[in-house]
Amino acid sequence: MSPLVSRVVVGAIGLPAVLGLLYLGGWWLFTLAVVAAVIALHEYRLLTRSLRPIALAGYAGAVLALVGAQVGGVDWAVGGFLVTLPLAFVLHWVGTTRQSATVAIASTLLGAAWIGLGLAFLLLIRALPDHGRLAAFAILLAVFAGDTAAFFAGRLLGRHRLAPTISPGKTWEGFFAGAVATVFVTFVALYQDRDDFLSIGRSIVLGVVIAVAAPLGDLFESALKRDMQVKDTGRLLGGHGGMLDRLDAPLFAAVASYFLLRAFGAA
Repeated sequence: MSPLVSRVVVGAIGLPAVLGLLYLGGWWLFTLAVVAAVIALHEYRLLTRSLRPIALAGYAGAVLALVGAQVGGVDWAVGGFLVTLPLAFVLHWVGTTRQSATVAIASTLLGAAWIGLGLAFLLLIRALPDHGRLAAFAILLAVFAGDTAAFFAGRLLGRHRLAPTISPGKTWEGFFAGAVATVFVTFVALYQDRDDFLSIGRSIVLGVVIAVAAPLGDLFESALKRDMQVKDTGRLLGGHGGMLDRLDAPLFAAVASYFLLRAFGAA
């Protein structure tokens, strides 16, 4: 099976399943987030193995961030994540790794923050009163639409590289096509509730924020892979790569969207 066909097949199966659990919300979505976080952290640990991240502390911090988001809101989510720091210190202290404490603990915190808090903010968006389901749907669909448009536009029209030193395959043509698709999907998804959730102007601003944050998340992961001299984080999702390859854009987009919604008074 070619990578393109694999991407289409996995997307056709995986996207409805994810959207179904997103629709149900609650502990269903929490379970999906925990499974995704554990798999992504496993891939992250393999990606950064030379830095010797402290796996147990990373898993604990990420899962506790998700638990906090589910049961107590943003304050508890941050509190859960912060457990990573003392736990990583203690485990490094009693462990036998020869890696420096600074590098090992910092790489552990990075993984827990990037993955654990990123998914926690998606749970927080879904838990918003009245319009949480709509907002979460709009954000994920906008990220998916932007990623798809950028992929095909880059393959067909891409001429000018966006970040040649980080990700040579990404182009400005793909970025602009993805941005247009992202803003359009956000606008359409939120249009019906323009009078009691986000106005047309604010929905467009949200689309622009997602259009910028999602590619930055993609480039962030690409920078880590290039730094660690790794091509893919895994093959779990066929042509999409590993779990991290699929989560990189939503992780950044969820955090940016949550704080924009708070600025708008919608969260």
